[in-house]
Amino acid sequence: MTSTSSTPVHAETATIERPRRAASETKAAYKTTEFIVYVAAVVGVLIASNMVGLDENNRDYFPADRAWLYVTLLTIGYMISRGVAKAGSRNVDDA
Repeated sequence: MTSTSSTPVHAETATIERPRRAASETKAAYKTTEFIVYVAAVVGVLIASNMVGLDENNRDYFPADRAWLYVTLLTIGYMISRGVAKAGSRNVDDA
């Protein structure tokens, strides 16, 4: 007795083609809200450092070195946030 089945016998004929996603899951860095907030914060820190005057002892209350330290900390925070955002994404070139 021969039985006919509708299922393919060979694995080569049983592959299912799934459409591939052409784009990555995350946006480009300059298109994100994080980047806009980062730039606004950096500009705010630099303007504040420039605008704040001297204290009663004629010392700079918000010196440039402290402002650039805050800009560096903001940059590190931004880089970490982008790294976390990209950690779970997969690009087409990764395959």
